[in-house]
Amino acid sequence: MTPSYLSRLLLLSSASFFVVLILAAAVMAWIAPAAIRRVATVGPRRAAQWLLTLRLLPAALSAMAVAGLCVPSYLRFEPHISNEEAGVVALTAAILGAAICVLAIYRASSAMLRSALYLRRSSRESVVNGEKLWIVRDGAGLALAGILRPRLLISEGAVAGLSSDELAVALRHEHSHRDSRDNLRRLLIQLAPAVFPGLRKLEQAWVQCAEWAADDWATEGDRERSAALASALVRIARLQSNTLQSNRAIPALVTSLVAVDEDLKQRVDRLLDTRAFAKPPNRGFEAIAFACVALLIGGLAMNLRLVHVLLENLLD
Repeated sequence: MTPSYLSRLLLLSSASFFVVLILAAAVMAWIAPAAIRRVATVGPRRAAQWLLTLRLLPAALSAMAVAGLCVPSYLRFEPHISNEEAGVVALTAAILGAAICVLAIYRASSAMLRSALYLRRSSRESVVNGEKLWIVRDGAGLALAGILRPRLLISEGAVAGLSSDELAVALRHEHSHRDSRDNLRRLLIQLAPAVFPGLRKLEQAWVQCAEWAADDWATEGDRERSAALASALVRIARLQSNTLQSNRAIPALVTSLVAVDEDLKQRVDRLLDTRAFAKPPNRGFEAIAFACVALLIGGLAMNLRLVHVLLENLLD
């Protein structure tokens, strides 16, 4: 494989990634409001799964299109020596595609670094209520930090300010985030460019549903646990508002029990309303989405010649 042949393949791959990303992201941004309303009819855990899928879908489709369609069709049908020149459109798309990839990698790496630095602020390891925790001076709440081996972080103020019941249910909430690997999901979001505002709406809706799902897992519909968790949320929010250090931005890969910018009243009201605990899932939306994606990718994979023709037109 000559350098010119390889460079042409890289150019095509980058341009194809950009084109598919923009098209898929535009579709996701367009259907985002309807999708958010649609998933509101199912339980928060299933809603969180679907919102995350829709948020990551443009980047995932772009990567699959390059790896499964662009590269195989090029290697199969393109001669090893080609004197064709790329057009302005292809060059522009390739540059933008490469820039988006570099920016996404930078965002993810930066988020991982900030999370690691945040973990280093853990002052000491301790056991509270039979749970191994890391007591932190810099902060005023309870959080889950780390990806492969997440740590439960708690401030000294939270240890002193929460009752045993409040602390127990708050820890169950963070256990749910740990079991769901929500910090890993946050990392995937950092790697998936949000090229349109609609994708950020999906992301915000996912964060809300993930918190509701963790609340439901922690309380299991029990009135006393729900009341204890609601009380814990209010106490942590007050601690954060009275602590100057809490004004520091929480790293993207750290899941805090109470986010500074969340609608705390809505969350507390939901906990105190047991009717909102569980709703039957609707699986029709899932089946239709999976069928459409499978048909699209499968149809193109069976006709690599068509893919190659489309790539040739992109280069011209």
